[in-house]
This record gives sequence, C-alpha cells and structure tokens, in this order.
Amino acid sequence: MNAATTPPAPARASDRDPGRDPDRAGPLTGTGTLLRFALRRDRVRLPVWIVALVLGTSTTAGSFPDLYATAEARQSARQANSSPAALAMSGPEHFLSDYTYGAMLAHQMLGFTGVLVALFSILTVTRHTRAEEETGRAELVRSAVVGRYAPLAAALSTAVLANVVLALGLAVALGGAGIPDIGWGGSLLYGSAHAAVGLVFAAVAAVTAQITPHARGASGMAFAVLGLAYILRAAGDVGTDALSWLSPIGWAQRTYVYVDDRWWPLLLCLAAAVAATVLAVRLAARRDLGAGLRPARGGPARAGGALTHPVGFAWRLHRGLLFGFAVALFVLGVAYGSVLGDAEEMVGDVAALEDALAALGGASVAESFAAMVMIVLAVVAAVYAVLAAARPRAEETGRRAEPLLATALSRRRWMGSHLAVALLGSTAVMALSGLGFGALGAATTGDAALVPELTAAALAYAPALWVTVGVAAVLYGWLPRATALAWALPLGAFVVDYLGPILRLPEWTTRLSPFGHVPRLPAESVAWTPLLVLTLVAAALLAVGLAGFRRRDLEMT
Repeated sequence: MNAATTPPAPARASDRDPGRDPDRAGPLTGTGTLLRFALRRDRVRLPVWIVALVLGTSTTAGSFPDLYATAEARQSARQANSSPAALAMSGPEHFLSDYTYGAMLAHQMLGFTGVLVALFSILTVTRHTRAEEETGRAELVRSAVVGRYAPLAAALSTAVLANVVLALGLAVALGGAGIPDIGWGGSLLYGSAHAAVGLVFAAVAAVTAQITPHARGASGMAFAVLGLAYILRAAGDVGTDALSWLSPIGWAQRTYVYVDDRWWPLLLCLAAAVAATVLAVRLAARRDLGAGLRPARGGPARAGGALTHPVGFAWRLHRGLLFGFAVALFVLGVAYGSVLGDAEEMVGDVAALEDALAALGGASVAESFAAMVMIVLAVVAAVYAVLAAARPRAEETGRRAEPLLATALSRRRWMGSHLAVALLGSTAVMALSGLGFGALGAATTGDAALVPELTAAALAYAPALWVTVGVAAVLYGWLPRATALAWALPLGAFVVDYLGPILRLPEWTTRLSPFGHVPRLPAESVAWTPLLVLTLVAAALLAVGLAGFRRRDLEMT
C-alpha cells in the first residue's frame, strides 16, 4: 500500500469545526446565518411596513396643530371622544384629563397602530417558521448543521429587530418634529409601547406555529388572539377596567404616554413575550418537523361535487380568508355605526374636518361623515381583494398549480376561478361592512333608512374593488414577481382619498385612485357613468391578466 492508496486518517474531534460538526451542533447553531437570510428575504417587506407606520403616525401628529389650533377645538375634540362608543374605538378616558397634542396622538392612534404592529409581527414570524415548513424549505435547511430551535430563534430575532427599528423611528420622527407637548421622552415611550405590543404577538405567533401544520392556520389563530385582545381592551375602556389589564394593547395604553409617561406596564408585555417564547420552545420540542401538535383533520373519503369544479375548489381555498375579513369588516362597520349619532359633536369646531365633510356634500353631518367612513371600509376590503387576487401566485410558487394544469384544466379556467372568488368575495365583505354600519347607525340616530342607504353606499365601491383585483391580475399574469405592487392601490386610496381632504391635498390627487371616482354616497347622489367606466376598466384588466398568464411559463420558486 503506497501513499496514493492509503486512506486519509479520520479527523480528530479536536480538529473539527464545531459549526460544521453535527455531533457538536447546539440547539441554536446556525441562528445567525438564518437571521441574515431572513433579513435578506424581508429587505423590502419590513422597511415598507416600518416606513408606512412612521410616516402615517408623524403625518397625523403633524396635522394636529392645524386641526386643533384653538383651545375650543381641543375641548370639542375632548368632549367628542368622551362618549362610550368613542372610548371603545380609541382608548382609556384618562387621556382626556389633559388633552394635549401628545395625549390626542396616544389616545387616538396607539390602539390602532398597535394592532398594525401586531399584524406585521405575526406575519413575520409565521413567514419564517410555519410557512417554511409547509413549503418544505425548512427540511432542506435542517438537513444541514442547523440547531433544532435555530429557525424559531431567527424568526423571533427578525421580529425583535424590526420592532426595535420601528420604536426608534417613531421616537426620532415624533421627538424631532417640534410639535408642542410631544417631547423626546414621551416619544421614546410611545415607540417602545408599539415595540412591546409587537413582541408579545410575535411570541404568540411562535406558539400558534407549533399547533397547526398550516401557515394560514397559524396566522389565523394568532389573529384571533389579537382580536380577543382588542375586544378586551375596548370592553375595559368603557366598562370594567380590569378587562383592559388582560390585553397587551391595554397594557401599552396604560403607559398613558404624553400624560403620565409610565414605563412599568411595558414590563407586563415583556413578561408575556418571554413566557410565550418559552412555551413555543417547549411545544417545538414535542413535535416533528412539518407537523403540528394538533393533527390535521381527515377529509371525507370522496370529494364533494363542488371540489370537482374549478370555482368550487377555489372557494374551498379562499373561504377561511373570506370569512375572516367578512367578520372583521362587519364588526368594523358596527363600530363606526355606533358613533354615527355623535358625528356632529365629534366634528365640533375642527375646521379641517368641517371643510373635508363640507366638500363631500350631504344634507347632514351624519351623511357626510358616513361617506368619509366608507372610504376606510373600502380600503380594508381592498386589502382582502389584493390577498385573494394574489392567491394564484402562492399556489404556483408552492408547486400546487402545476399538477392541476397538467390535466385538462385550462389556465384561463384555473386563474379565472380564483379571480371570480376575489371579485365576489370583495363585493360581499364590502356589503357586509355597509350593513353593519347601517344597522348600528340606524340604532344610534333613529333613522331606519340608513340600513339600505349605507349598504348601497358600500356596494358603490364594488367596481373600484374589481379594478384592484384587475391590477393584481395583470401583474400576476405578466410580471408575477411584481404582484406585490398591487398593494399600492389600497395604500394610495387611504392616503389620497381619506387623508387627502383632511390634509388639504390637491383635488386632482384623488383621481389617481380608482376609489376617488366612486360617488360619495350617501352624501352625494348616484352617478352611474364612473361606476360603469370602472367596471369596463376592471373587465379589460382581467382579460389582459388572463392573456398574460396563458403566454408565460410557470414559476416554481
């Protein structure tokens, strides 16, 4: 045996690289690499969320000195926000004790933006944990030298970093704006309160990701916890205060930022986040990769007749998202309807709001206020429209579309079935929001005619929602990697159509959005021409999107 044929001596354990040695890999080995990879994947998604929240908050805070320039205007705002319905939508009454610009910001915005922070924290964690397992990518990663808990640790670290950056961004934007009564100390607490809420729900998502084998199920369970937290907060603010102390959102609001500046309630958020994280780790140790603690429910032995049809199968895939948005929009409509009777008092002496409502027309302040609220409901419905229209992209990249399209099912019918559910679903959720708005509005004002009026006003936005679906279809059909650009429509609608009149943006900016062409019912009379034009535009966009999908290859990554 010579040197050429002599096998190399096995490496000694002391010569091995611990980072590449499976025998010496710890439970968190590879966390840093996975964290860098997660940040690389979310290099656009997370900055968009953070910038939108910071700009939205700073813009709102900057508008207060103009909206409430006089002591009378601030007193009017204080009185308008003291009703039980207004407190349920905003926050605890203690903020009203000294209603400065800072107290206004915290009272009116902290609960709302806290929910948004919780949403993006939940989506971030489920994206990098359960979604990775569901698509099979986590199995490939775990086949390397990666610790058992490294993916979970990397996902939570991504959420922590995003929330810390958000907190610093809010602190700098608000503290440096030079707004009276909004100083640096309170701004740092304001940003930290948002981060604390985000950390709690990131940990909640880490727990739900261990329970169910599906990413949508994990997100849905975490959203349900968020909804319960919001309901407890609202119930405590108008009734038994102890209920608010059961909600992380209530803890953040009990800092009474810009009023008392109490930091200690955030310790409750930190303790809850740590406890949920420990629970998630313990649950992760009790399950196999790709499986959930709750076993998947077996389906029937034979598929129903609806599942053999493309539209029925698409409905089965979409129904969870549709039901969730239907309930959420109905409840949101009910919440706005509960304050419709106080609309005139809420506007009070706020000149900018009076001007914005006057521009909408209407025989009464309640009608003008309802027309403005409809834009908010339409924006939320547009969020559903984009999510539903983008579902074919998820099916394609998840390799679930290829087996179907390998059969006699045509591309047009497959994509068209998903778009049909998106069109009908967005119309249905918008109608439900109008129904809830009208039902509670009629109860608070005593005008039963508001039920059909506000339901019809909501349905008037259906063509604009169809245009939103059409834009998403065109992007998916021709430029599938750019499908996310469809989010520009709901975001733009909120900025130019809702905030535009309040911030006195030029009138032409409202025409940049399809929602700006919808008649503002019930303040205005019905104008059928723009609705017809929007419908034709939506039909053309859908046809172009279907044609593009027929011409391109499927993408598997």
